[in-house]
Amino acid sequence: MLRLSPLLLLLTLHAQAANTTAADLAHQLQQISLDPEECYRVIELNFVKEDLKIYLNSGFIIFSKPVSGVRSAAVFVANEEGGDAELLIMPPVRSERLSLSTFTNSPNLNEHFKTAVLIFSDDTAAQLLTQIQANPSMKKSPEMATLMSTPWTSVVRNLTDSFIARLVNDLISGDRKVGLFYMAVGGLQLGTFDVLYDPTAHEQIFAGKLSYNDNRTYFDTWTSFPSRSARGGSPTGGPRFSLDNFRIESAIDSDLRMKAVTRFTLTPKQPLGPTLSFNMSSSMHATAASIDGRSVEVFQRESVRSNLISSNDNDLIVLIPEAPLDPARPHEIEIHHEGQVIQNAGDGVYFVSSRGTWYPRVGTEFATYDLTFRYPKNLTVVATGALIDDHADGDWRITRRKTDVPVRFAGFNLGDFQSVSLVQNGYKIDVYANRHFESALETKAAPSVAPRPSNPAPRLELLAKDVASAIEFMTAKFGPPPLKYLSVTPIPGTFGQGFPGLIYISTLAYLNPEQRPPSMRDRSMETFFSELLEAHETAHQWWGNMVVPAGYQDEWLIESLANYSALLLMEKNKGSQAVDALLADYKTDLLAKLKSGRTLESAGPISWGFRLQSSIAPRAWRTVTYEKGTWIMHMLRRRLGDEKFLAFLRELCTRYRFATVSTAQFRDLAAQYSPPGSPDPSLKAFFDTWVYGTGIPAVKLTYAFRGSKLTGTLVEQNVEDDFTTFVPIEVRTKTERKIYWLAAASETSTFSIPLKAHPTKVALLGSDWLMTTPK
Repeated sequence: MLRLSPLLLLLTLHAQAANTTAADLAHQLQQISLDPEECYRVIELNFVKEDLKIYLNSGFIIFSKPVSGVRSAAVFVANEEGGDAELLIMPPVRSERLSLSTFTNSPNLNEHFKTAVLIFSDDTAAQLLTQIQANPSMKKSPEMATLMSTPWTSVVRNLTDSFIARLVNDLISGDRKVGLFYMAVGGLQLGTFDVLYDPTAHEQIFAGKLSYNDNRTYFDTWTSFPSRSARGGSPTGGPRFSLDNFRIESAIDSDLRMKAVTRFTLTPKQPLGPTLSFNMSSSMHATAASIDGRSVEVFQRESVRSNLISSNDNDLIVLIPEAPLDPARPHEIEIHHEGQVIQNAGDGVYFVSSRGTWYPRVGTEFATYDLTFRYPKNLTVVATGALIDDHADGDWRITRRKTDVPVRFAGFNLGDFQSVSLVQNGYKIDVYANRHFESALETKAAPSVAPRPSNPAPRLELLAKDVASAIEFMTAKFGPPPLKYLSVTPIPGTFGQGFPGLIYISTLAYLNPEQRPPSMRDRSMETFFSELLEAHETAHQWWGNMVVPAGYQDEWLIESLANYSALLLMEKNKGSQAVDALLADYKTDLLAKLKSGRTLESAGPISWGFRLQSSIAPRAWRTVTYEKGTWIMHMLRRRLGDEKFLAFLRELCTRYRFATVSTAQFRDLAAQYSPPGSPDPSLKAFFDTWVYGTGIPAVKLTYAFRGSKLTGTLVEQNVEDDFTTFVPIEVRTKTERKIYWLAAASETSTFSIPLKAHPTKVALLGSDWLMTTPK
């Protein structure tokens, strides 16, 4: 038999890969099968993927057949008596140990398992086969190959398909150093769960599990953190390129299907390799692409498991040019895509379901946009940017909008709208309303509910004035927003969303309080829909569209700042008592009990971001992010004082204008505004307690006044032993009022305050701090 030299074999494989399209590779991967010739009895086959330590102590492993010369899967089974394997993960920081303990009851993961499916695009196969071939005791096992290959093939194909876009991209790129490693583990104690090492991710190490609660599916993130080498300061490569100058031409058919051409300028920041990848909604499909005017192959597939782990519904779009792009100059990218991102809610009410990813993009890029929409002339499109052109063309209408400054991303809304406009202090506000309410709100009202109007228009002018008032107030506090115009549009549901120059607010905000469904008519809901929602979304022009979170752990900053900005406006309009009442409602929500008996707030630190939405506490993400986050901003305000707090927010907008901000950067800047003599001038203890930890203490105060001293004790209950915080104590005499910040912990702490006169009042300021009174 003719044998090729290693060099000739390598050249042959590269030639085969070069002549193979991405679609061909995907098809081969989807038909992947296990290789009976590569099944081994293994003993002490151990390997490490940064912080993942895997010990295949005794069992059998079978590898997949090569695809384009590369083996990308393996199955391990320890089915004989004494067979065993072990996985070890030790999170490096306290918050991740807390997260792991929340789901597994242990701060470290040390799980024995009998089965595992491995999917990889790195050098795992070569690494393991080298070990096997170097150990004479590890021999091939034809008998087990027969038993394993058939039943496990479908499992391997299913999991391979769940990472198909990434595998195709990595096979084409050929760079095994940035390939991923995934393992589906059949744990003896924890059941089936997932682990991942992805050197291209922001957090390279991941472990989690698909779970269920009340007939809903959740993907619980047990732990996620930077790998050992990334923590050690090794470069992760950074962004490969930046994107700017987006020009999007789209056509919306009468059936609401969108066809679009997105063009943008890509500027390399390092050598790009043989592929380029972008993200786009799975509701959109890329049909063609070109780079610098030359057609290139475009590949897009849904990758279910990969999306679950990263908690998004986007697809990876891979462009494959004939040769790597010149890294020394910009390139023009053009992608054609189409899909159903617009949905019909009934009665001529529409909404955009993929609001932020209806066109291809990457992460956080500030760019200019030139947007053109062609659509049925009886409808109206509202989008990011100033209106440049709006005219009819037969049965169609063409609208063009353009931004004059870089923005974070672009959004649009479509509807049979009526509108009002308002110009105030140089800012133009357009408020749009559907001509009818969606079908879900057109049901017959109960006798106790006021008749629901069929036309949302009556509240248009009031909404316009409210938004104008919010812009004026926030501009005075934080400085000018990025754009001089803002469009307000409706969306079915109970939420809102803010884009640069465009916000969505719930159609319930277009109803008077007495006309809303009974479930939306308590004090908290009335405040939300009538006073907070439009102000909150308006605030996102500053927080989220101008000052941008650095990562998912920092998104709480943006939502908390937006909500607290709305509370500041409420305080101006209705006084501090209205704010105190709302904060009291938030405290009640945070103290609500889960099925486990724990409080909802204890589901996890606010810095966990989207990970808070888990099977353990489905409502925790929203409640902790918005409501505890608002409390954190309120407490920070009390620590800094009103004047310094507002000066801090204004400087935050100035320093991080069109830039990202992390929680650490936020704390460092806030610390510069700590008042003299502050017991925690760096605010480290404050952030460790309230941002990176959990707990709402019940604080007990005792005191006595003897001679010229106020003495007393403080003790916390209902929190962990290591929970400590400084709490505000109000002390009044006949002539003065002072606030003292005193340390409180689970062990009794004492204090002594010299006073010139007998106090008339000594009290904990429960409205200023997230705490309760012991029962």
